[in-house]
Amino acid sequence: MIKKRARRKESKKKEKIDPRILRIAKLLLEYSCKVKKRDVVQVLADMPAKPLALELEKQILLKGAYPIIHWQVDKQAFIYYKYASKEQLKKFPKISMYEMQNTDAIIIIYSPKDKKELANIKAEKISLKQKATRLITNERLKKRWVVFCYPNAAFAKDAGMSLRKFKNFVFSACLIDWKKFSSKLRKATSLINKGKQVRILGKDTDLSFSIAGRKAIVGDGTFNMPDGEIFTAPKEETVDGHIYFNFPRYIFGKEVSGIYLEFKKGKLVKVKAKKNLDKLKALLATDKGSSRIGEFAFGMNPKIKRYIHELLFDEKIDKTIHLALGNAYKECKGKNKSAIHLDIVKDMKKGKVFMDNRLIYKNGKFI
Repeated sequence: MIKKRARRKESKKKEKIDPRILRIAKLLLEYSCKVKKRDVVQVLADMPAKPLALELEKQILLKGAYPIIHWQVDKQAFIYYKYASKEQLKKFPKISMYEMQNTDAIIIIYSPKDKKELANIKAEKISLKQKATRLITNERLKKRWVVFCYPNAAFAKDAGMSLRKFKNFVFSACLIDWKKFSSKLRKATSLINKGKQVRILGKDTDLSFSIAGRKAIVGDGTFNMPDGEIFTAPKEETVDGHIYFNFPRYIFGKEVSGIYLEFKKGKLVKVKAKKNLDKLKALLATDKGSSRIGEFAFGMNPKIKRYIHELLFDEKIDKTIHLALGNAYKECKGKNKSAIHLDIVKDMKKGKVFMDNRLIYKNGKFI
């Protein structure tokens, strides 16, 4: 009897849900996606994120909206890419497009058990699928959407933290006063929107481009959670110079590090990497726009101070910038089009950014 009671107590402890999950669910629904009655809401979730996905379903129903839950099962993507033929990869999924067109809000909860699941899949196969589904991706960007990384053991391992510490890290970066933080971001954004010519100086870096006629936008948790960035789109043909990225980037399940890019009149004329250069080159060969700069941004989340090998957090690291190769955001008035959007992060603790020959950002802070 004593053993049975002990087991029951243990099972109850396991079933106990972290109260912060409810706070995150409401944040994603009410703040990020502004879900209202009769909205159709898609929730795309990896299986480890089951507690949050179920809480979202509950809260969506309580709001009088209509949930659609899509589960990403472990190894599902690997099996698809391993056995799919070129014909199958190129096939446009009409049903998915119809569903996206009739959806009001999308919540993507990323939490794979194995982040390197596709490491041994040929990059060309993944690129084919990205091209085939580009129209659906473009349709999603018209909706109210948000991406969230649910903490799991795989993320914690890559970050070099225990699962408990990693959960604290994730929730602290998300559960902040977004109204107050947004106000701070908007002040810096107004400064950027007054300028035309940008110059970035740093380690092995001297890169210039124009943002005349473009628009800088605040990333304040309405599309990413966590968030905390200011982003814009350079004029494609004006990018000149070179840049070195301190931080690596996972591409097709492989870590690409020591990335160096050189541009001339907007075209990528030289690309280097200390590790897995072939993966980077394969992605840059996706289409005409994949080797041009689509985004320039400042990372400013005060709760994210270290690199954890997960882009959703890494591009928001305080005192960093990042550039994205590929597709530009229309809201920034960017014109570059591509099936990819590859963000790469650079530490700016010893860097400078000039706007119209005036120093506006030094060692990770706006002046």
